[in-house]
Amino acid sequence: MPKTLILAKASAFPVTDKGNATTQTGLCQWLKQQPKLHGVNTPDSRHAQEGYVQIDTRDIILIRKRNTTLPAGRGLTFWTQWLAAICALILLLCALATMKTGEVEAHYRILSAFILLGSVPAYSMMQVYHKHHGYLVGLGRLLAGWLVLLSGLTVVAFITKTSALFSREVIISLALGGFALQACLYVPLHNLSRRYQQKLQSARTSLIIGTGDLAQELADKLVRNRNEPLVGLVAADDQPSPSNGLYPVIGSLAHLRDLIATHQIRRLYIALPLTEADQIEGLYIDLLDSSVDVIWTPDLQSLILLNHSVSEIEGLPAIHLNESPLTSYPTAAFSKATMDRTVALLAIILLSPVLLAVALAVKCSSPGPILFKQKRHGWNGKIIKVWKFRSMREHDDQEVKQASRNDARVTRVGQFIRRTSLDELPQLFNALQGRMSLVGPRPHAIAHNDYYTGKIDAYMARHRIKPGITGLAQISGCRGETETIDKMEKRVELDLAYINNWSLWLDVKILIKTPFTLLSKNIY
Repeated sequence: MPKTLILAKASAFPVTDKGNATTQTGLCQWLKQQPKLHGVNTPDSRHAQEGYVQIDTRDIILIRKRNTTLPAGRGLTFWTQWLAAICALILLLCALATMKTGEVEAHYRILSAFILLGSVPAYSMMQVYHKHHGYLVGLGRLLAGWLVLLSGLTVVAFITKTSALFSREVIISLALGGFALQACLYVPLHNLSRRYQQKLQSARTSLIIGTGDLAQELADKLVRNRNEPLVGLVAADDQPSPSNGLYPVIGSLAHLRDLIATHQIRRLYIALPLTEADQIEGLYIDLLDSSVDVIWTPDLQSLILLNHSVSEIEGLPAIHLNESPLTSYPTAAFSKATMDRTVALLAIILLSPVLLAVALAVKCSSPGPILFKQKRHGWNGKIIKVWKFRSMREHDDQEVKQASRNDARVTRVGQFIRRTSLDELPQLFNALQGRMSLVGPRPHAIAHNDYYTGKIDAYMARHRIKPGITGLAQISGCRGETETIDKMEKRVELDLAYINNWSLWLDVKILIKTPFTLLSKNIY
C-alpha cells in the first residue's frame, strides 16, 4: 500500500497515554525513538522552519484519538467471498453425498438450496466478511455465522421431520469440513479484498473544506480508519486557520479549483457548520462540473446521536438522529428475540436445580415471598414487571432506595445471592416472555429514572432497546450502587454506546465476558 503522508506541527500532537511524551520537546524526541514512526525530511523548507514533521501515518498507532464506534458496511467484499464460500460448500456437499450414495439425491439438492438461501441472512447477521475485520476476528465471525446457519437448518429439518433422510456421516462431515474449507478460502480472499480496497482508496486523493473541529476529526478518521490519502484542509472565507491542527491548511476557497487540479483531487469533503448553508449550496453548484466526488458531512457534534444513519425517503435524503436498533434493521428484533428466548429456555433447564435451591434458601431465610417483583421501564419506556429472588427482609418500599454496603435490609442468604448475582436468575423468565433481553441496559427502578431524567442528558434514551440481564456497562465495571451522578453518567454513556454499536455478535461477546465479572467488589 502506498504511504499516506501528512504534514503536522509537533506542537499539535496530543499527549498519548501509551508514550512517554509529556512536553512538546519530549514528544519530538519520543517520535524519533519509535521504530514504527518514520520521520523524513519535509519537501518544503518553510514547513521545516515552522516546525512541521512529515510522518508515515500507516504506522502511527499511539498518537491519535481512539475511535469507539464500530465500522459499518459490507459491499462487494461480502458478496465476492460469500459466493466463493457457498460454491465450495455446495461442491463439498455434492462430493460427500456422491461418495455415500453414488449420486446427489433430491434431498441433498434441496439442502444445497437451503444453504444458499440461508447463508445470506445468517452471515449478514453475524457480519461475516467485513472488510475492516482482522483475520482472527473474521474467522470468529465466520464460525458464528456458520453455526447460526447450521442451527437454522437443524430447526427446519426438525419441523419438517426430514432429518432421517440425511446421512449423519455426511452431515457431520459437512459441518466440520465445511467450516475448515471456508476458513481456508477466507484468508487469501480476505487478503485480496483488502488489497483491492486499499488500491481503490490510494487512488482517491482527498481534500477537506473546513478547518474547524469537525474538519480535524473527519481528517483523523479518514487517515487513521480508512487510509485515505488526504492532501490537507482548505479554509473557508470566514474560517481562521487552526493554531494547533494536525493537518495543514494548504489554501483557501478562492484557489480551490487550482488545488483540485494540482493535487489531482478525486474526493472533496465539505465539513462546514450548518450556519454556512448558503455557502455550502453555492460551493456544491460550482463543483458540479468538476470530476470530483463531493461529500457533505453536516456538523452534528453538539447532538447526542443514537444509532444514527442516513437514508432516502422517496428520493429525499434523511438523517436518522435517534432510532432503535431493533427497528432500524428488518431482522434485528426477530434475531435478538430468537436468541434471547432460545438461550433463556436452555439456561432455565440447565440451571433448574440452582433455581430450586436458591428458592428454598430464600423461603427459609426470612418470612416473605420468594420472588421480588418491581415495576420498571422496558423497551421504549413501557412499564414491565422485573423479577428477582428476594434478597431483603420485607419492608416499606414506598421510598425506593438502592442497596448499599452493609445494608441492614439484606438477609444473609440475600448477601450471598446478590454477591454472586444469583438473585437475577428469575429474569431469565422475563427474557423468555420477551419483556427483557439477555443483554441490554439494566432496568432501573421507576423512581430512579424520574430522579435522573433531566439531570443526565439522554438518560431515558437507554430504553430504546430492551433492558437486559447483563450489559456492556456491567462487564465494564459499572455495577453496584450509583451514589453519585458521575457514576450514573458513566453507566448511561456505556448503555448508549451499546445501543449505537449493537449487533448479535456484541451480545455474544458480552454474554461470554459476564461470568468473569460476577464477583465484582462493587456488588452488595
